[in-house]
Amino acid sequence: MNIVNRYTGAVIFSAEAESMGKLVAMAFLSEADLSGADLSVANLSGANLFVADLSVADLSGADLSRAYLAGADLSGADLSGADLSEVNLLGANLFGANLSGANLSRADLSGANLSRANLSEADLSGAYLSRANLSGANLYEANLFEANLFEAVLTNAIGYCK
Repeated sequence: MNIVNRYTGAVIFSAEAESMGKLVAMAFLSEADLSGADLSVANLSGANLFVADLSVADLSGADLSRAYLAGADLSGADLSGADLSEVNLLGANLFGANLSGANLSRADLSGANLSRANLSEADLSGAYLSRANLSGANLYEANLFEANLFEAVLTNAIGYCK
């Protein structure tokens, strides 16, 4: 299995499929440039992706549970159906990201930019969204049960929540 930049076709990382999950799950990819990478269904559980550039990356169906993504750039990324439970996205940029159907339960999104993000049917139960920017976000059928929205910006956000 290869991690490939979907725009240039350049191979960023290569490994046998059975070892890929083990290698990537423990990866230290702090400050890595993975913009445009195809990481769909990858196991990045617990990975350190501090201030990594994952803009317009395909992370659909990926396991990012308990990953450290503080300050990361995920603008325009596809995170649909991804497991982001207990992830640290403190101050991350998720502008225009697709998080539809993603599991963000107990995630820390404090100070994150989620403006124009698609959070339809996302599970944000128990998530920390204090001071997050959700302006223009799609929250259709999102689960915000026990989420902390202290000083969150919800200007022009659309949808209704469960």
